[in-house]
Amino acid sequence: MATVTFKGSPVRLAGELPSVGSVAPPFCLAAADLADVEPSRFAGKVCILSIVPSLDTSVCAASARRFNEAAGRLRDTLVINISMDLPFAQKRFCDAEKLAHIVTLSAFRSPEFGRAYGVRIEEGPLAGLLARAVLVVGRDGRVVHSQLVPEIAQEPDYEAALAAARAAAAA
Repeated sequence: MATVTFKGSPVRLAGELPSVGSVAPPFCLAAADLADVEPSRFAGKVCILSIVPSLDTSVCAASARRFNEAAGRLRDTLVINISMDLPFAQKRFCDAEKLAHIVTLSAFRSPEFGRAYGVRIEEGPLAGLLARAVLVVGRDGRVVHSQLVPEIAQEPDYEAALAAARAAAAA
């Protein structure tokens, strides 16, 4: 069980973030149209999983904008933004921000996602939401980059994730 901080206060998480070299756990998340989405839908692509607490926060919104900007220039790579936000709210956010290069998926029906990926916040004011993390999953389903952001209110290391995605896409 990992621990991160939220505005300096320790917060326990359920599970452990998948490590580099491990197979990314399966999931079934909700798309904007409420359809179930599994990783098989992205077969043959490198996937950047940007896991965030809520797109309705400034740091999560900034992260979505930054990855959207980068996604338009990545070859054979998808950026998938995952939160507990309802799919309708995710779609409204992306439409309002004109974010056309990222895929948003909601874990609102899948609490097991947070445990399987080691990002479910167990205590504090954000209990039940997902901690900030970025994973890059190669075409073979293995994790090639894994970052659990130590302070929920901080942005991830974009350059490390994007470099891992470019290397995986070139392989």
